Amino acid sequence: MARSAASVRAAGPLGHRLRCARSLLLIVDVQERVAAAVDNATGVVAQCSLLLRAASLLDVPIILTEHCVQQLGPTLEALRAQVGPEAIEQKTHFSAADEPALAQRMAIFNRPQIVIAGMESHVCVLQTALSLAERGYRPYVVADATGSRREESRAIALDRLRAAQVEVVTAEMVLFEWLEHAARRELRELLELIK
Repeated sequence: MARSAASVRAAGPLGHRLRCARSLLLIVDVQERVAAAVDNATGVVAQCSLLLRAASLLDVPIILTEHCVQQLGPTLEALRAQVGPEAIEQKTHFSAADEPALAQRMAIFNRPQIVIAGMESHVCVLQTALSLAERGYRPYVVADATGSRREESRAIALDRLRAAQVEVVTAEMVLFEWLEHAARRELRELLELIK
């Protein structure tokens, strides 16, 4: 039986496959001073940029967080340029889900699938994903769009997320699940981005 986007959202997380109408993209703390210390920051930022472009094309809501911006600097310009200022939320909690204004904003979108990317994998990304799962959301952490200062920290964080039954995915998995089929007009543009 076909379901409307509104009924899918209202019904909460159904199955494991990502859907545009049920997803929200959350980019965590890709900030100047954090990125400068992260292993493979260039690759992480490129994948975050790809996710932002896909979300924009496919009408998936976007939130970017900035942690203690006075100390860590703003979101990198490469990502900030892709969103309006209203998409950026400040936080002091390591878990974005523990930040009251941010939690309220996510609830207003009524999207049970939260696609999470950013920095650092073993701190803010990890705690955000675990907190969202505790609150009944279905978080999806994008492995190739997250990073830590050390690769070992990132790997252990991803292992811990899997053990907690948080979905670990790649940016291409997200894109193709959001697209659903080859007839989507956005396919050609997104394929150009992943070549």
